[in-house]
Amino acid sequence: MGPVRGHKKKRKVEKKVEKDSLASGSSENGSADWWEMLSKRIAGNVSPSKGLDEFQSVFKMSRRTFDYICSLAEVHMQAKSAHYVFSSGKPMSLHEQVALAMRRLSSGNSLISVGDSFGAHHSTVSQVTWRFIEAIEEKGLHHIRWPSTEEDMTEIKSKFERIQGLPNCCGAIDATHITMMLSSSEQTADVWLDQNKNHSMVLQAVVDPDMRFRDVVTGLPGKLNENSVLQSSTLFKLCEKGERLNGNKMKLSEETELREYIVGDSGYALLPWLLTPYQGKELSESKAEFNKRHLATRIVAQRALARLKEVWKMIHGMMWRPDKHKLPRFILVCCILHNIVIDMDDDVLDELPLSSHHHDPGYGQEVCESVDKSASVLRDNLSLHLTGR
Repeated sequence: MGPVRGHKKKRKVEKKVEKDSLASGSSENGSADWWEMLSKRIAGNVSPSKGLDEFQSVFKMSRRTFDYICSLAEVHMQAKSAHYVFSSGKPMSLHEQVALAMRRLSSGNSLISVGDSFGAHHSTVSQVTWRFIEAIEEKGLHHIRWPSTEEDMTEIKSKFERIQGLPNCCGAIDATHITMMLSSSEQTADVWLDQNKNHSMVLQAVVDPDMRFRDVVTGLPGKLNENSVLQSSTLFKLCEKGERLNGNKMKLSEETELREYIVGDSGYALLPWLLTPYQGKELSESKAEFNKRHLATRIVAQRALARLKEVWKMIHGMMWRPDKHKLPRFILVCCILHNIVIDMDDDVLDELPLSSHHHDPGYGQEVCESVDKSASVLRDNLSLHLTGR
């Protein structure tokens, strides 16, 4: 399977979800006590987070958001619900299926461990989780979309500028490694060997100021550096053809205009639509100031990827011999779920402390020497503008 790309334009999030359907248990027969029964099973496996109740600590979201996810998955998952039963023979409700799949994704625990805590066979955990992945991939992809209107993009630019004053910025790009434990006898294992001698798959993401993923690419081997992953993406091709980041320009002076752009670290080439920091130690005042503001702006992408891995622990740490054809779809769905929590204005986000913005521990900063001359001039003009010169 090739790289999974999450940039399609779809309809906007349906924010009006019945708030009390899950809380009251009225959304389906027998759902009133599903969480009460389940919470007793897994109580010893979860440490309640400060400011969150037990449900929120387990799923890292409110019941309202959970219910919305159930509504997305319902048609696809209920089609074969008769096949999913607990070890006792009791059929699983929709809520129990979604809870089982989300627990598998968020805990990072093994199929057997998750199955034992739910009272289900590990094969059932595997089947239900994959069914959930298919459902969210089909019905939830509209939660990852490039801004489709000038109004949306203007709001994003305004929020970025409020961070540290970078004008006309439309996004921050970064990449992270999803590490895997592969069998040494696997013939294609070396393809996935990265610079740290880990087997890994890369996730590239463009993020908005609210830590929402606007474009994602995954499925490529970790041996590729950041710039190579970017060059293989649809985002790169669209930007190079002038079909993306082609909106309103702003005047820096009477002679100078600033086009739309995104920011990225020094692992990326300096391009007219992708501004990277200045390299070197002995920098002028204006260049040092630009780097300071640039870092404060692009850190939003680092924080988003760190939050993704911290909440959806299945893709954090070393994955045990994953199916590399299915793994990109697992990663994409974790990105969709990340965005859904943001799109639902979920208050739980405020209670989830981010321990670190380092999403790739052990991996050093890559450096790309490629510089586009017109982009270099543009960056110089912007750095002078920021220092009032």
